[in-house]
Amino acid sequence: GDSAGGSAKQGRDRQFQAILPLWGKMLNVEKTRIDKVMANEKLMPVISSLGTGAGSDFDLSRLRYHKVIIMADADVDGSHIRTLLLTFFFRYMRELVEKGHIYIAMPPLYKIVISKKEYYAYNDQERDKILKRNKVIAGGANIQRYKGLGEMNPEQLWNTTMDPEQRSMMKIKVDDAVEADEIFTTLMGDNVPPRRKFIEDNALSVSNLDV
Repeated sequence: GDSAGGSAKQGRDRQFQAILPLWGKMLNVEKTRIDKVMANEKLMPVISSLGTGAGSDFDLSRLRYHKVIIMADADVDGSHIRTLLLTFFFRYMRELVEKGHIYIAMPPLYKIVISKKEYYAYNDQERDKILKRNKVIAGGANIQRYKGLGEMNPEQLWNTTMDPEQRSMMKIKVDDAVEADEIFTTLMGDNVPPRRKFIEDNALSVSNLDV
């Protein structure tokens, strides 16, 4: 969005980082004709910025950036955006995924201030460990739960999500292209019963996934 995009642009290292803000609902390419995908106002800037083209015109040698990092809020909406973008990359720029160029940024859920010292926790378990490690009693820490990336100022966003020395990222890998193809078809396609069954069978591993 605009707020997170503004903070990211201010906080980035301009020598090697570029930011492309995206907002609103992304297109579900699994349910869309190829001509509509290529003309989509949200996906056209992605295709143009990466420089590779898409679909039958894709050429990995023209890729402008070694790492393509998806930054989204750590909530259900953010999870949905990530899934939609991953579906697009898998369907129209598959080599980016297969060659290990796609990453998911892992922003913290909590900022914890204890005796004027700041800590960041990426989940509830990390939050509890920080509190336990510092022997914090009730009310002894100021805990802020981030609702989105837009709540962070440029310095915080750099320190937690963009600094190569400190950030946490998840590299997207495709070990089995056929299995990945089936999963995207199940999750993003029109057929509801198999999608529901997949979610029920994988409830623990796909928690927070909005479909």
